[in-house]
Amino acid sequence: MLFEESFKKNWDRPALSNYNQKTLYYKDVARKIAELHLFFENCGLKKGDKIAVCSRNQVNWAVAYLAGMTYGAVVVPILHEFQPANLRHLVSHSEARVFFVGDNIWSNMSEMDLPGMEVVVTLTDFKVVRSINPSAASFLEEIDSHMEKRYPAGFRKDDIRYHVDAPEELALISYTSGTSGFSKGVMIPYRALLSNVQFACEAEPHMDCNSRMVSMLPTAHMYGMVFEFLFEMTIGAHVFFLTRLPSPKIILEAMGAVKPDTIISVPLVIEKIYKNMLLPFISKKRIKMMLNLPVLDKMVKNKIRDSLIQAFGGKFGEVIIGGAPFNREAEAFFKRINFPFTIGYGMTECAPIITYVHWDKTKLYSCGKAAPRMKIKIDSDDPKKIPGEVLVKGDNVFLGYYKNEIATRDAFADGWFRTGDMGIIDGDGYLYLKGRCKSMILGPSGQNIYPEEIESILNNMPYVVESLVIEDDYKLVGLIYPDFEQAQEDGLDRDQLLARLKEGVQLANLELDQYCKISGVEIVDQEFEKTPKRSIKRYLYQREVNVQ
Repeated sequence: MLFEESFKKNWDRPALSNYNQKTLYYKDVARKIAELHLFFENCGLKKGDKIAVCSRNQVNWAVAYLAGMTYGAVVVPILHEFQPANLRHLVSHSEARVFFVGDNIWSNMSEMDLPGMEVVVTLTDFKVVRSINPSAASFLEEIDSHMEKRYPAGFRKDDIRYHVDAPEELALISYTSGTSGFSKGVMIPYRALLSNVQFACEAEPHMDCNSRMVSMLPTAHMYGMVFEFLFEMTIGAHVFFLTRLPSPKIILEAMGAVKPDTIISVPLVIEKIYKNMLLPFISKKRIKMMLNLPVLDKMVKNKIRDSLIQAFGGKFGEVIIGGAPFNREAEAFFKRINFPFTIGYGMTECAPIITYVHWDKTKLYSCGKAAPRMKIKIDSDDPKKIPGEVLVKGDNVFLGYYKNEIATRDAFADGWFRTGDMGIIDGDGYLYLKGRCKSMILGPSGQNIYPEEIESILNNMPYVVESLVIEDDYKLVGLIYPDFEQAQEDGLDRDQLLARLKEGVQLANLELDQYCKISGVEIVDQEFEKTPKRSIKRYLYQREVNVQ
């Protein structure tokens, strides 16, 4: 197994750190894994049994995850931002026997929340807080003596013996974030994880045992799990976990200190940097003028690009953006200054990668080409011009949904996985996404309207924090959550703010085709409700269409 080889080879190298805190070396992680393997034996855990892990990103989350996988258990990583009721359901649904949980999460749960759970271990100090086995707590408390009995000469690299997996064997169950109202357990086989790790090796060949990575995405979600953690563990790299909510300020601080070799990000982070740091600068009259003069234009763009690269640590090969649509204005600007970024496309069901190209081969507004060992086709009569559902096939594709045969059957068509996303594909194989099948709005004359594209324009308007385009009585309405604080600083009351937003929408409509213009604007007083991976739960804001 890749982990076994890596741990032996990189025994004395740093492996995992909580940013600005203590570091565990590969030998430390290997010993902790061995300790938990003994604990699993004591609990009567068998190969294929389920182990749930739920907490903020941290070193001990990674240790528990690796211990479960290398033991041969099926790991169930659960996003810590799920509500307690949802968390209880997911842990129960997964049939996990052991639950590793963050202290703050466990403090919000009661004994009655997990009636069938055999063992609960908090991740701060690996302390048993609940067990049907009376010896479990004392076993972990006396783990040093148990290790001495098992390894009388001391635990050494040659003592590492990890589970040997099979390609179709179930490796983990990842619960989706629930943008459609409920979560499904995605069954990921080892072949899918291996294919994604191989992809990372192929896409980022400069990364090796000397590389460093800042982990800022949720490690319980496939994107962050594979490309900010698992891949790094197989090559002997050093991972730094941001244990706090990763605001742009915290992220840039960590990037500057760690100087990562590759950066994995979601659009929201980059968009905030663009809107809060770059847009005010390039909107100045003097800078606008310089950007319109050939020689000065190049100088300004190079200065912005170099400053950004240094802000992100100055060492990275590229920024890989994925997880959601990228703001088109921000994307065009970063492309214009030749910033080394690329946009990929993936899903939990593909563990996660579907498309990617290196940053110097990207096309504007495309999310790349089919990744190695993956195939893509568009369910359309004219895939180059008429959007259709994106269908995929390959080693990355999951086995099905856990205990949900109906959803599994509906997810496939003639062996192809139905992504639920709409797109077109050009003659060079580049994929251009248009939106989700379920969010697509049918226009008055049968036109396909993709609200995500309109929202990308609205989100660049002054005073707009985020927006959502919905259909209301056959008309398009823009729901806007505004920057109330900025409006107040500018002396605008609610009516004046609404007037400004309407003026902005009128300008936005100039960029839109007639059938997808916004007819109305409404202010919402609270941030839109989102899934743990920060996707808006659109279904909560849909309105019934009045049928005459």
